[in-house]
This record gives sequence, C-alpha cells and structure tokens, in this order.
Amino acid sequence: MTKSSRVRVPIWFVFFAFSVFVSSFNAVSAESVLTLDHSNFTDAVAKHSFIVVEFYAPWCGHCKSLAPEYEKAASELVNNDPPIILAKVDANEEANKGIAGEFNVRGYPTLKIIRNGGKDVQDYKGPRDADGIVSHLKKQVGPASAEITSAEDASNLISGNKIYIVGVFPDFSGEEYQNFTDAAEKMRADYDFAHTKDAKFLPWGDAVNGPIVRLFKPFDELSVDFQDFHVDALLKFVEEASVPTVTVFNKDPDNHPFVIKFFNSPNAKAMLFLNFSDEAADAFKSNCKKLPRVIKERYFGLKEEQVPLIVIQENDGGKYLKPNVAPDTIASWVKDYKDGKVNPYRKSEPIPEVNNEPVKVVVADTFQEFVNSGKNVLLEFYAPWCGHCQKLAPILEEVAISFQGDENVVIAKIDATANDIPSGVFDVKGYPTLYFKSADGNVVQYEGDRTKEDLIQFIQKSGKTDENKTEESKTDETLVKDEL
Repeated sequence: MTKSSRVRVPIWFVFFAFSVFVSSFNAVSAESVLTLDHSNFTDAVAKHSFIVVEFYAPWCGHCKSLAPEYEKAASELVNNDPPIILAKVDANEEANKGIAGEFNVRGYPTLKIIRNGGKDVQDYKGPRDADGIVSHLKKQVGPASAEITSAEDASNLISGNKIYIVGVFPDFSGEEYQNFTDAAEKMRADYDFAHTKDAKFLPWGDAVNGPIVRLFKPFDELSVDFQDFHVDALLKFVEEASVPTVTVFNKDPDNHPFVIKFFNSPNAKAMLFLNFSDEAADAFKSNCKKLPRVIKERYFGLKEEQVPLIVIQENDGGKYLKPNVAPDTIASWVKDYKDGKVNPYRKSEPIPEVNNEPVKVVVADTFQEFVNSGKNVLLEFYAPWCGHCQKLAPILEEVAISFQGDENVVIAKIDATANDIPSGVFDVKGYPTLYFKSADGNVVQYEGDRTKEDLIQFIQKSGKTDENKTEESKTDETLVKDEL
C-alpha cells in the first residue's frame, strides 16, 4: 500500500489520561452447567435453540475466577422461561481441540452464544459476574428488537451511556422492517434495538413517519438517521456511527465500551496522550473535534516528557509518533502522515549489553536476528506484571539450562508491553504466549502444559535438536549397513 492511498483511510482519535493503567479451580457442577466434549457437543447444540458455551483451560486463572460466577448464573438461568442453558468445554483437552478450532477459540476463557442449532454464532461480550451474566443473557432470548408504544417506553430504554438503535415504521411488515429485524438479530449481542410506529415517542430528533432508522448515542450529534435498509448497509452504518469522533480513555468505566470499539476498529487510529489536568487539555479536545470527519492502537511505553503526544497506528503494525505536539499543529502533522512524509516508529527496549543468561532476552531491535537465526527458537511473549508469566519464568530457565549443551536450541523471552511485535506471524493476545520456530522455518504456537517435561518433549519433537540429529544419524547408519 502506498502512502498516498492512506488518504481514503479514516483515522479516529482517542484521548489517554496520563496515568498508570495498571484460587484454586472450582469444579463446575454438572447440575447447572452442562459439561460438553467432542462426543456430545454436536447433539447438545442441536438440541437447544439457544446455548452459551465457555471454552476454558484448567490452568487458566481467568477461567478459575469465572467458574463460580458462571455456575451461579447457570443455576438461575436454567429456571428462566424459556430456560437458558450454560455449558463448558475443556478446550485444552486434545480430543476437544477440533471443536475449539471450529469456533475460532484463541484464548481462555472464550464464551460463545450459539443459536438455532449452531447456525448462528456470536461472541459473548457481556459481564463476567453472575448478576451481569444473567441480566445480559435474558436480553439475548426472545425478539431481538423491543416495541416502543409510549414515551415512557422510550425513556426507559434510551438512557445512560449506551448506543440504542430504533426503527420507525408505518407498519411492522414489509422488506424494510424484515431487514431491520435481520440486522438486529445479527448485532443483538453488541447493541440494543427497538421499533415503533410513532417517532413522537422518541426523546429527540425530528418527527418522521418512516421507514427510517435512528441511532441514539451519548456523544457527538446524539442521534443520526439512516434510510438504506439493505442488511449489510445497516450493519455498516451501526458500526461506524457508534464510534465517537473523539474517545476519552481514562478510568471512567462509562467510557470503556467506546474505547473497546476504538481499538476493535479496522481503521488506522490516531491517539493523543496528555495530562487532563493541564490547562491546555480543553484546547486539544476542541481542535481534534474540529478536524474533518475523515480524521475521524494500542501504544504503551510512552514517557511523561513526550506528552502531549499523538500516535497513529496502522493495521499492519506501522506506528507514527509526534511528541510535544501543539494543538494547532495536529491537522498539519496528520496531513504529512497521509502524504507519506512521516517516518514510522518502532518501540524497542535497549539491546542488552550482556545476554548470557540461560533464557536470552529479545528486544524489538534484535527480534529478527533471533527468530531468523536458523536455530530452534522457543520464544515467550510476556508482561512484567503477569502472574502466570512470573510462575513460568523459573520453568523456562530450567528448560533453557537443559538445552545449554545444544547450540541448535534457543530459549528466549521478549517483554511484549515494551517492544513492538511484528504483525502477521506472531498473534499475541494474552500473556504468556509461547511460539516455537523450528530450524527449518516452521512456526507454531505452543498450547500444551507449561511444565518443564512437556516443554522439553515438545522442543525435542518439533525441532532438529542434537538429540534428534543423533537419532537420525543412527537411522542413516542402519540404512547404509542394510544396503551394504
């Protein structure tokens, strides 16, 4: 993609407040939560028109925390009318990995809402506490869109900091209404929908007869109308209209849903880091909101002396920074970026002067050197604050020590919060994440047990280690003798 092609890529802004964002497994009773595996999964899904399935791993800390809440919610939802069934699958079990792959499970726990015998599958994006799970799932059964028959109905539904989509129709029939309900069904896990025959019931916006779709939101213009009733057009409209022109990332939980939408957007992102207590903060907000709608990812490791700092991150991992930016220079810098006049930035810790520990330290500036060394490399992507990473550290060191006599094996680690990771091959969505690149170039993610014995066995089996080479040599010797 050339730099000039970026002109067509929308850029959305997010503000970051400059502050630090920084059990044993309870067996889930089968009385409330169905235990599924490869032998009964298909039958269970076919039997229930609505079922929620948790894909978990026994060693996963988040799964352990969720277990009692999930069980409590299941015990209540099973008595709902109609009953709502909660189930679980041990996705770490070898025999169940095919199911996990089919449902694109890439981390634990992953919860899926499965409807109509498996024909419709959605990610569960609701709360993780029992009361929140119950409340969220009760909204997911029954019609995807609620009817508004009075102003009181509307005020009860359309309030707070939520997105709400309302269809206004002269009659609840016809192609437009059907397409609206189809779109509502597809997006019901993420948004609330309603329909009405009278726009006068709605809290604001012009009175219209319809058919029309009105999206209510707690930011920007507060409501926006749309009249293209093709399903794909409706889906695109809702996704685009529900992202603020400027998103604030601070500790206010009401802002977090919009921050998540910002990061999940496929578009390039512009991020401005500043101290909200600074008297110039309002000027920055005002100037960003005045930018054209076309100026409409994740970056940590910034330094306080760089603030105010603006960052643009592209989907391919490209990152562009402008530290100590002034309010009236934002637009011109973004224009330079779109014209290809700004050089990309790569975040990297300093290259270690000494790197002689059993587990080698990798940084962004040495990443390619280690990964493409032609050796068998087991690389841990970790976060310093991660408890599971801290638990794994001594085990990895023992594994590294066991291979110290094998020059073809490298055990290494990289702080994924302090170094940019090349996108594409290494998909790091949680910590710790382990990848193995064999000497012949094959890359696989390690998803087995994190014990010394299992890791050593995996490396010996997957790579061309000295032990394997010795065995191959013996085999070749035997073949030569047999031929002779």
